[in-house]
Amino acid sequence: MATPVESAPTKQRILDSTAAQFMRHGYTGTGLKQIVAAANAPFGSLYHHFPGGKQALGVEVIHRSGAMYGDLVMSVFDAAPDLLTGVHDCFEGAAAVLVATDYADACPIETVALEVASSNEPLRVATAEVFESWIVSASARFRAAGLDDSTARELAIAFISLLEGAFILCRASRTTEALEAAGRTAAVVVEAALRDAGVS
Repeated sequence: MATPVESAPTKQRILDSTAAQFMRHGYTGTGLKQIVAAANAPFGSLYHHFPGGKQALGVEVIHRSGAMYGDLVMSVFDAAPDLLTGVHDCFEGAAAVLVATDYADACPIETVALEVASSNEPLRVATAEVFESWIVSASARFRAAGLDDSTARELAIAFISLLEGAFILCRASRTTEALEAAGRTAAVVVEAALRDAGVS
């Protein structure tokens, strides 16, 4: 009987395999042979689906993983009864995932972004586009809570910065202390903004 991985289309298996390897090993730490082996795909299929090679594959994986991760985080916001609870739940959920995966599964974009920002322009642009899409999505949640456009965008940037920075510290220290502290800080800042806007 075929496993779910084996029964998926080859291109999807390659994308899924690459996303998992990037998350754990980064872009340069992930080899093409490693990708196709984990995807149970013939080596030639990688260039069939991605004629631009590893860089083209990397750009598609960044956009695809970024969209999936962004949807996951925004779904936590949307499931919460209010904005402050949503902020708290995002950080709490991120900490739980890190512990459950032995600190391996953090943000799929942050790992690559740190590595390629000064060395690979197409990948840098792809990570920047993903981060901007997250800012836009988070801003919409803050606006829906009654905040003006400027405040909503500023809070969205702060929220994502706190989350991404905390991921790095947590993976290095192998504790969730940074996510817990960042989550408390985010909640304080958001609560103050809501109070100042008269919507708390």
